[in-house]
Amino acid sequence: MNQIAKTGASNARESTAKTWLRAMELTAPISRNATRILPTVVEELAAELGDTPALLSSQGCMTYRSLSERSNQYARWALAQGLVKGEVVGLLMTNRPEYIAIWLGITSVGGVVALLNTNLVGASLAHCIDSVSPKHLIVSQELADAAIGAMPDIAQVPAIWMHGLDHSGFRCIDVEIQECSGESLSPEERRAMSIADRALYIYTSGTTGLPKAALVSHARVMQWSYWFAGMMGAQPEDRIYNCLPMYHSVGGVQVPGAALVSGASLVIREKFSVTKFWDEIAAWGCTIFQYIGELCRYLLNNPPSLNESKHRIRLACGNGLAPDLWEEFQNRFQLPRILEFYASTEGAVSLFNVEGKQGSIGRIPSYLPHRRAVALVRCDIETGDAVRGEDGFCIACAANESGEAIGRLVSDPGTRFEGYVDEAASQQKILRDVFERGDAWVRTGDLLRKDEKGFFYFVDRIGDSFRWKGENVATTEVSEAISSFPGVEYAAVYGVTIPSTDGRVGMATLVTTQDLDLAALRRHLIGRLPAYACPLFLRIRRSIEVTGTFKFSKGNLVAQGYDPALCNDYLYFDNVESQEYLPLDKQLYNLIQVGRMRL
Repeated sequence: MNQIAKTGASNARESTAKTWLRAMELTAPISRNATRILPTVVEELAAELGDTPALLSSQGCMTYRSLSERSNQYARWALAQGLVKGEVVGLLMTNRPEYIAIWLGITSVGGVVALLNTNLVGASLAHCIDSVSPKHLIVSQELADAAIGAMPDIAQVPAIWMHGLDHSGFRCIDVEIQECSGESLSPEERRAMSIADRALYIYTSGTTGLPKAALVSHARVMQWSYWFAGMMGAQPEDRIYNCLPMYHSVGGVQVPGAALVSGASLVIREKFSVTKFWDEIAAWGCTIFQYIGELCRYLLNNPPSLNESKHRIRLACGNGLAPDLWEEFQNRFQLPRILEFYASTEGAVSLFNVEGKQGSIGRIPSYLPHRRAVALVRCDIETGDAVRGEDGFCIACAANESGEAIGRLVSDPGTRFEGYVDEAASQQKILRDVFERGDAWVRTGDLLRKDEKGFFYFVDRIGDSFRWKGENVATTEVSEAISSFPGVEYAAVYGVTIPSTDGRVGMATLVTTQDLDLAALRRHLIGRLPAYACPLFLRIRRSIEVTGTFKFSKGNLVAQGYDPALCNDYLYFDNVESQEYLPLDKQLYNLIQVGRMRL
């Protein structure tokens, strides 16, 4: 039986030490077996598990044997195209088993696969393609128009291959790979591969600018896969439900990798559906599901369904579960255990809440700090710079004081910061001479706090937080307060500037399902937030653009601000004197601009 099955624990809640120990035991051999990469593991499992289901989907299923064979076909396709080690293949495809087979096969012979965001079009998509200069681009049929539309903005157009559609003018990769054998590669076909080699490019979400391509080595793919398998206690009998976008690290590598190295089955859905979520989990017999961000709020806002409590789920694993939702989410859906974690594609800092402490993103056990050096340092919210003392060094935060999370720069191949394609962007993430001359730490861009017991809590993104009336406002806190009001589905909170004032004032764009009682909403916020954090402006609409990981795209909202001439939504101003939200028209807007309204 494979490594995970031998060390797997029972589904019952287990000790914190046992969970950490299992994850460490599973990841320890990675650096000692430098030529063993994930495609190698899949090939080993195919020989061992054969027709055991590996990838399950309404679009088709793959056993461990057929996954290995399909990966070998893509490996031979890459070799036939003369793909040189280190050259790039772009992948623009929605979730499906084929997605994993493609990048496993191409990376097994030295190709690097760029996982492109399926929501991007035009110049944004072209930017992502140009940033990695792929030789080939594989596109699924439903995204053909997006790929074609981006071509005029691409500096050097790659060879385009369509999947699932014989599109005029482009070759069909489905046909091509059928000419390739699925047998194991011969010694002559194999290339010398190491965990140090680059495997993937995974892009940042681009919520505050154009996406950046992060470098991901085979070492990190292996680390993610085995570490998460250990943390979740994944076993061959598990079925893990994945509806997260596969162009991101969680949905595309961590979850599939953890399932595969454990000999479990991964259930793949093209995209999240709030109405079908529990029905599919029950129908597939899933035991684990992965969540991120607002997915939990989506589920809680949905009316009760029969299967939301008739399932086999033993663990919900993810990041971004709002503290105010934790208890309700766990109780309503009868989830035995929630494993919340904090991490980023770029690496350097990761935290795991093994204890199930509500609202926390994790704690580092006393026996692990040498492996996971994480610190919180004071940060200037306005400039984003680290605050330094008279001695020139950064100032460590006290207990319960918010600060930027930083991780010590390490050389370990599985956890080190590998940076971006853009070297300048990589250097901007590194903070030097932090606590002593010559040390180097990686910035996360996130504000966290740590309590007296060592539990960490997410506060906000540095770029999202702002200062108003001399106080720091965390948009996450404000958003959670607004979203807990009946009728509000989601709230995007940000700071906007007003002429002749210092700092930025809060504004919230609300997605609502019904007409709101604004007076009641105002009382609700006053009772939950300090006065300086209550948003001065409201913008109400029926929908809002989100990224594939359910993060709000605030760029356009911030640019439009509270100017009624720039949007067609309902706008309101919190009139402190009359203590009510007033409709914000052009006349009131002008009074605010010239300082005639009390703020």
